[in-house]
Amino acid sequence: MQKTAPRHELLKILGVGFGIAVTIGGTIGTGILRKPGPIAEQLGDPWLIMGLWAAVSLYALLGTLCTIELGTSVPRAGAWYVYAQRAFGDYAGFVVGLNSWFGTCAALGFGVYTMSEYLALLLPQLLGYEPYLAVAMLATLAALHWIGLALASQFQNVMSFVKAVGLFAFVAFCYIYGQEVTAEQTMATTSRIAETGSWLGPMIFSLQAIFYTYDGWHTAAYFAEEDRDPTRNLPRSMIGGVSLIIVIYLLCNLAILYILPMDELAGSKLAAADAVRLIFGERSGKFVTLFLMISILGIVNAQLMFNPRVLYSMSRDGLFVRAGTRVNAGGTPSFAMLITAGLAITLILIGKEACEKLSDIATFFFVLGYTSGFASLLALRRKEPDLPRPWKVPAYPVLPIVMLILSVAFLVGAVVQDLPSSQFALLFLAISYPLYLGVKRLNR
Repeated sequence: MQKTAPRHELLKILGVGFGIAVTIGGTIGTGILRKPGPIAEQLGDPWLIMGLWAAVSLYALLGTLCTIELGTSVPRAGAWYVYAQRAFGDYAGFVVGLNSWFGTCAALGFGVYTMSEYLALLLPQLLGYEPYLAVAMLATLAALHWIGLALASQFQNVMSFVKAVGLFAFVAFCYIYGQEVTAEQTMATTSRIAETGSWLGPMIFSLQAIFYTYDGWHTAAYFAEEDRDPTRNLPRSMIGGVSLIIVIYLLCNLAILYILPMDELAGSKLAAADAVRLIFGERSGKFVTLFLMISILGIVNAQLMFNPRVLYSMSRDGLFVRAGTRVNAGGTPSFAMLITAGLAITLILIGKEACEKLSDIATFFFVLGYTSGFASLLALRRKEPDLPRPWKVPAYPVLPIVMLILSVAFLVGAVVQDLPSSQFALLFLAISYPLYLGVKRLNR
């Protein structure tokens, strides 16, 4: 029988298995299936492509080691928001929390919309109804989450398992049934680097694309407050989950490069699907589409789980409306869930183009969250030296400082490379102060 949560408290029922599942489910979406093509178009060299994937993989792994210290020393729901608020005060926490929440809502809306498009491909009679399908699917997921954390976490476990098995099977099929490309086919006849004579733009574009696929490596930290034993379980969950993701991503890229000529890959919008069609023919398209839907469903489910917990923690600290602290009998932050689903549905109804653009901008917000986390780790070591730290990041302070510098460099590069998108993100940051003052007045 499921436990009953007090009105304003979360349930402590999660363990290592869920932590690994939500890390995989909250990270692996369609990015690994869609991004290899655009990256190949920019770089045109398999060694350079794999080098960048390996570099961002290392970034995610080292970032995980830093986040484990924060998550085990401050085991509260909300991740980046919690750490920034404790290290730098209410306003910094509000900015980080609001950006994290809004960016995830945008990604959530875009993900569900994309899933509705794939459903319409499988069932052509649904063409033209994609926005309404997306709203219906999101509302159905929200209803499932409303039932409680136990059911939502079990659903996440199943989705993540299917996703991981499917991607490992894809790699196996490529090597067993695929034909290796020749040495001449491994190099592109042209690339953005060759066309422009510059490395900066293509490298930043490719890094942004890879960062997008890796966002979510920290997802288990959002649920530290609901873990039965975060001191013991969080390190296992985060390191285990991220290690599996790294293995899957590197193997998938190697498999795609093994079977697709570079020029063909550079023109591919869905590289994994093209690889499967090359092996099994056009009839395999529906199976690929179905897997894409499952993959998106897993990440959408994870986002709908962790994002309300940001609002829940902000509300508990007086940085959002008091109703945000409500938790239903199943352990779901009920009001925060409604607000999260409501904003995502609004973005869906505004239109796919706006939703997609906001989803792209969300990458800036996500890396801003990482940056705040590494800065929070350094600040809390100075501010609260006696805070119990069951896990301490290795190579302190060098590792968090290097991670902070890399994150800031990425943000600066993103601003230079994509000024309009970055201006929107910076504008959103600018209006956060009057919003913060308004919330503080409301909660007096």
